[in-house]
Amino acid sequence: MPHHVEPDGEGLPIPNRISAKPVRRTGSIVAAVVVAILAAMLVKGLVTNPRFEWNIVWKYLFNERVLEGVGYTLLLTVISMVVAIVLAVILAIMRKSVNPVLRGVSWFYIWFFRGTPVYTQLVFWGLFAVLIPRLSIGIPLTSVEFWSVDSQTVITAFNAAWIGLALNEAAYLAEIVRAGLEAVDPGQAEAAQALGMKRSMIMRRVILPQAMRIIIPPTGNETIGMLKTTSLVLAVPFTLELQYATNAIANRIYKPIPLLIVASIWYLLITSILMVIQSMLEKHFGKGFEARPVGTKGKQPPLPGKTEGEPKDDVDKTNEAAFLGYNA
Repeated sequence: MPHHVEPDGEGLPIPNRISAKPVRRTGSIVAAVVVAILAAMLVKGLVTNPRFEWNIVWKYLFNERVLEGVGYTLLLTVISMVVAIVLAVILAIMRKSVNPVLRGVSWFYIWFFRGTPVYTQLVFWGLFAVLIPRLSIGIPLTSVEFWSVDSQTVITAFNAAWIGLALNEAAYLAEIVRAGLEAVDPGQAEAAQALGMKRSMIMRRVILPQAMRIIIPPTGNETIGMLKTTSLVLAVPFTLELQYATNAIANRIYKPIPLLIVASIWYLLITSILMVIQSMLEKHFGKGFEARPVGTKGKQPPLPGKTEGEPKDDVDKTNEAAFLGYNA
């Protein structure tokens, strides 16, 4: 009696091939149904509950004061993060310096700004003009001044807000950047030194580009956190950002819940956009990494126990990402 021969995906005949059936996973199906029911109940409660007053929400969603608050919130976030990233890179490089003074200053900065609440720091920046009435340039440790100006004209409420946010955020980002720099293979720097590259060029052209793949994800999270931290600039006080704008309207019309929903919708929208930008940056800085398939068809030798007529790539998977980096 001839054996039943069933061809595989490549059209090769395999005698007595086993037709395996997938295992039924009823637990995941039940869990999905339960989660879907709970989500539907939540959505129904949000839509049908009259206490949310959705008519008030739609009325003030594009209010002039609210849109102005969105603009200032975005401006504070962007300026604070740009300044914080620049400072963080400098601090991280100082932490890796061979100079003990630079290492000590960097460590003290990170220790101080991570150890005190951002709200407290913002309060001090709001009192900057009281603590230091005038800013001047002259010969250090003497009374000779070449230029001076009233602090209030320079450290306005807006400037105090983004300076306080940026200085605080730089301390956290510095540790993220340092972790990214230390994750790069030391052999990359050694190879660059063998080519005669200077330390500054090695850091700029070799180390930082490779570290960005590790730095970008947590930096994206910090940016989203910064977006919401801007609501604390009332401590300066700066009263034009989104949270204060919606609170002011709520206090005027005695409708706190709808205005909280308005603020939440705008924060969620901006956060969604930032997440998309973060994903694009991750793809850009991760394009030097590629997943190589294991067992390319027709190019791998037969597996143990296989003959030349049987498939040579039983397992379809990918290995770990291999970096195509800088090699001397």
